[in-house]
Amino acid sequence: MTTELPVLEQPRVIHRGRGLSLVLLAAVFFSTSGTLAKPVMEAGMTPEQVAVLRIGTAGVLLLIGTALFAPHTLRVRRGEWPVLLAYGALGVAGTQLLYFIAAERIPVGIAILLEFLSPVLIALWVRVVRRKRLPRMLWFGMAVALVGLALVAQVWQGLRLDAIGLLAGMGAALCSAGYFLLGERAVAEREPLGLVTWGMVVGGVLVSVAAPPWTLPLDMAAQTVPFGPWTPPLWLLLICLVVLSTAIPYVAGISALRHLPASVASVVGLLEPVAAAAFAWALLGEALVWPQAVGAALLLGGAYLVQRQTAAVA
Repeated sequence: MTTELPVLEQPRVIHRGRGLSLVLLAAVFFSTSGTLAKPVMEAGMTPEQVAVLRIGTAGVLLLIGTALFAPHTLRVRRGEWPVLLAYGALGVAGTQLLYFIAAERIPVGIAILLEFLSPVLIALWVRVVRRKRLPRMLWFGMAVALVGLALVAQVWQGLRLDAIGLLAGMGAALCSAGYFLLGERAVAEREPLGLVTWGMVVGGVLVSVAAPPWTLPLDMAAQTVPFGPWTPPLWLLLICLVVLSTAIPYVAGISALRHLPASVASVVGLLEPVAAAAFAWALLGEALVWPQAVGAALLLGGAYLVQRQTAAVA
């Protein structure tokens, strides 16, 4: 997911147009993950099993590719392991597993909107832990985002969303905030490609504890499922999930940070939940009712304000 880009200003801007193209590519490709994964889960796979297939396979692909073309980025000093392990646990395993749990139980568009509460959590971390004063506009952005969340969840109707799905989506936001904060620290000391690769490997190993690879129902792979106007086999959706929704956008997103400051990249990444909602509507028939659509706009607007203000003080 694009919300999963490390928050660190890169000191050089080489080609702004190329950077914008890469981050847009990453946002659109990341946005397909929930739409691709939901039919697989509805066919019988658990969120844990889908997460293992996505993270584990992408981790293997990235590890092989990085070892072949940029092996120096895989070197890890002993003191770096605690941050890498935490990064893989929260930013990769936690974020993606909880997002899939949320996407299984609530509409995909809402699940990813909940994840975009992470800028609010990052701002609270900056205020409480780093003890930095925050501008009033940032608090206003938080308030707008929370009002948007209330509209998305339709709290006036006794919380229309599945409670477990809602909690999982908010948990994904918490893990995503950890991804940004840990990524900010880790990228300062090592190459982004190596960080993403080890994060995927660590995340894949941790998620495998919840769903060991030998228990995966691979015999389901030939089963076909409805997906928009098509009925593709599950194996095709899984390949797309690994390659299109994970490996390509992670590499594109990290590459974008060589050309753009991350504050710019993360704001452009707000396209992701919009695209995710559009894909879910077009291919899964999941549409937001009008109060939820208004809430989505408020949540994204509030998140945008918080991101911009946090970048100025963090």
